[in-house]
Amino acid sequence: MPRMSGGEALVHSLAAHDVELVFGIPGTHNLGIYAHLGIQHVSPRHEQGAGFAADGYARATGKPGVCITTSGPGILNAATAAAQAYSDSVPMLLISPGPPVDHPGRWVGMLHEVRDQSGAMEAVTAGSHRVHGVEEISPAVAQAFAEMLSGRPRPRHLEIPYDLLDAIVDTPIIAPISVSPPVADPTAAATVLHGAQRPGIIVGGGTRGAATELMALATRLGAPVLSTANGKGILPEDHEYSLGAGLHHPAAAEFVAECDVVLAVGTELAPADLWNGPFAFTGKLIRIDIDPAQVVTNAQPDIPLVGDAARTLAAIAGLVEPRTDLERAATWRARIATEAAAEGAAWAPLVDALTETLGRDGILAGDSAMACYYGAYSNLPRYMPGSFLYPTGLGTLGYGLPAAIGAKVSRKTARVAALHGDGGFMFTAPELAAAAALGLPIAVIVVDNGGYGEIRREMVARGDKPVAVDLPSPDFAALARSLGCHGITQPDDLPGALRKAFDADRPTLIHLLETGL
Repeated sequence: MPRMSGGEALVHSLAAHDVELVFGIPGTHNLGIYAHLGIQHVSPRHEQGAGFAADGYARATGKPGVCITTSGPGILNAATAAAQAYSDSVPMLLISPGPPVDHPGRWVGMLHEVRDQSGAMEAVTAGSHRVHGVEEISPAVAQAFAEMLSGRPRPRHLEIPYDLLDAIVDTPIIAPISVSPPVADPTAAATVLHGAQRPGIIVGGGTRGAATELMALATRLGAPVLSTANGKGILPEDHEYSLGAGLHHPAAAEFVAECDVVLAVGTELAPADLWNGPFAFTGKLIRIDIDPAQVVTNAQPDIPLVGDAARTLAAIAGLVEPRTDLERAATWRARIATEAAAEGAAWAPLVDALTETLGRDGILAGDSAMACYYGAYSNLPRYMPGSFLYPTGLGTLGYGLPAAIGAKVSRKTARVAALHGDGGFMFTAPELAAAAALGLPIAVIVVDNGGYGEIRREMVARGDKPVAVDLPSPDFAALARSLGCHGITQPDDLPGALRKAFDADRPTLIHLLETGL
């Protein structure tokens, strides 16, 4: 059994789980990790950015992202990113030092001390594990990966008392735990779908590992497919049975009500997806989910199937006869597209430019910004899983740029753009320096409406006087240049500016005044 420190045991355990890249910031209490970190490391400028970058990496690759912080303010800075990953079912392992093993359990005033650091992270993740010995570190890593990769892929937190990071003991390195995801019995669902005259499918992020099986079943059933934000691109949006993304459109609700059978796969059917109240399922509802609690939350299915999406969809496809109904799919696609275009009309020139230049494998990392959820969400076509990164659910600001960094370092040949409003961009602007240091040719688009445009709109809709929402904008292009990036304002040729940004030697910030779109 090899002798090694806690920091060594952690790094060897991550390597054993094929972790090739971590995001983080060194601090006084995690130096015992960094002393042995042979894994590629990316240094955002804030721990929240490190968490968002790990999230973007996970969404773009399907592999867990890893974020390393120091104790106290470091891990608490990353808590928002952890909560966003929890909301969107993103696999991410957050690692931080904690108080020493013999900490008395009461406040004593140590550097970076938090009264209950692990408890704080327990509240925003799927679980926080504080180890009590070096020999516990490797099993804890293996358990976290097994939980993230076999069940619902939510974030986990590992706390290692900082005195263990340099403590040397005999300790084994635990190999990855092999877990076979379950397949649900397809018989009842296949029988109902076989008899359906007007079937439909709704897909969420839980279907991202089942893209091939989804396409096969949709084609076999002749069933139009509607996706959530996290399901966008799992079925290519130029596929003949794709209705695109956006459950909130009135035509989407009408489509669901028209179906005599709806198959919902890997989706919460959550209020954050629907916006306008729950769907009225007038026909049968079949739900497939890896999470037995989620399969009966928000909408009660006639047939609940708890199992792996890919294996369960494949099993159903083997039991149904093929049919074709392209006319029905085209009709609903046109209706939803018309509503989406009207909703996103203000941002159509930008979305058209991205459609023209991003490429089929390109990635858009969007912030919680009007240009994204009204403009790009339903109107920018995406063609593969992990190509539309958007902070739904929690709806945090500041997500886009660091998520784009995480996506670009993992998918080096793909064109990557970050889309922000001016208000949200100010939450995360320093990450331009991180992207510049890495030489990443990311197009960073800032759509400027002079503050918090959505909140301003909501205040006016309530009949209130707008308060604290009108903000003076800095010279964003100059700010970008000061941080080592290219920066331009209101280019005459937006598609040309985007092409140049995707081929540049560093990030390019493109500042767009909303009135000039």
